[in-house]
Amino acid sequence: MASESPPFWWEKPDWRAFALSPLSFTYGFVAGRRMHTAKREKVAAPVLCVGNFTVGGTGKTPVAIALARQAKRMQLKPGILSRGHGGGFSSPHIVDPSHDSAKHVGDEPLLLAEHAPVAVTPNRAAGAQLLIDKHGCDFLIMDDGFQSARIHIDYALVVVDARYGLGNGRVIPAGPLRAKVVDQLVYTSSLLKMGEGTAADRVVRQAARAGKPIYEARTRPRGKKAFAGKRFLAFAGIGHPDKFFDTVAETGAVVALSRSFPDHHVYGEDELAELLKTARDNDVRLITTAKDAARLRHGAASADFLELLDVIEVDAVFEQDYAPTRILNETLEAWRLRRLKG
Repeated sequence: MASESPPFWWEKPDWRAFALSPLSFTYGFVAGRRMHTAKREKVAAPVLCVGNFTVGGTGKTPVAIALARQAKRMQLKPGILSRGHGGGFSSPHIVDPSHDSAKHVGDEPLLLAEHAPVAVTPNRAAGAQLLIDKHGCDFLIMDDGFQSARIHIDYALVVVDARYGLGNGRVIPAGPLRAKVVDQLVYTSSLLKMGEGTAADRVVRQAARAGKPIYEARTRPRGKKAFAGKRFLAFAGIGHPDKFFDTVAETGAVVALSRSFPDHHVYGEDELAELLKTARDNDVRLITTAKDAARLRHGAASADFLELLDVIEVDAVFEQDYAPTRILNETLEAWRLRRLKG
């Protein structure tokens, strides 16, 4: 993940990226070949994948939520497929937000489960079948898995962060790319530029030259008035914590102090005690992301900690109002064509 990855991944290529180039060449060759030769199982429902070209956070979760909401408005019954970041179930598991913890199912599945049934499993095809059979889902949204999932994808929406783009543009381990861009673009249905910035412009132009539709979206914090004018110690364990700190400032709040943790970080009692003490010593409140709150809810957070904690939730807002409807309709059309072909 981005915060766990080497910082040089997100900077101009230097000697470290060049030194790792032979390994990157091998990794990229294998990853690209795997994408080209993978046998993808077909399931009895349309599959929309929300993925990215790189490791690290690009804002896929709020996008998946926005698309699930749109599916409901279109009288569909969406279900969500996720690998999860928890204990690793031997068989597909349907997330129960009232009983499951982030330790076992992952923080993102807990958030997604508030909007549609979520099946957590590395075997996306088995998870899809469970959602179809047990929950009557007739439209599936796959969170991540663009490069590796062994399931037929009817539509692949690739999210690119406008601030960080593709980092140094190199493949793992020299950079954050999961495979060469040219290999990934072949399977991309459309590109979604997320947020503000120019770092993604190069890949946007590349996608446009390949004839891929380009959409834009941004995250919008909910309930700005509740935070405006207040002072906070902001902390986050996500791919790019600085994006969250900017979101806090966007509400009109003051980020008096900030703390960054690795993506999907499980907070220990000592870390939470230090955060609480620092907030009290500086007469500020604590504030974090919805993903971090999902981990804290069943974690080591004390009642005193939670009492001083505020949570910012965000929505993905498409610049083109028609984009979610078009993406879902094109997914449905691709699925109809797949059924006709048999």
